[in-house]
Amino acid sequence: MEPSTKQASAMNERERITINPNQCGGRPCIRGMRIRVKDVLDLLAGGATQEGILTDFPDLQAEDIRACIAYAARYLDHTVLVTA
Repeated sequence: MEPSTKQASAMNERERITINPNQCGGRPCIRGMRIRVKDVLDLLAGGATQEGILTDFPDLQAEDIRACIAYAARYLDHTVLVTA
């Protein structure tokens, strides 16, 4: 992925994934709605298609689903230190 594409993806994620301590227990949600990132990821992990999710949640956009995946990828990209 080119740097400009990576930057655009990060910006898109920051605009679409919101965290509000007074909403959904402070868990990451999509664009201030009560649709949690985890809910979308669970649906994808369970075999739901993007088209199916968009049909079931008409307020979502395809970019929201991609932002959820990007958020999870960024969240899991951390150094693991092993001590002996």
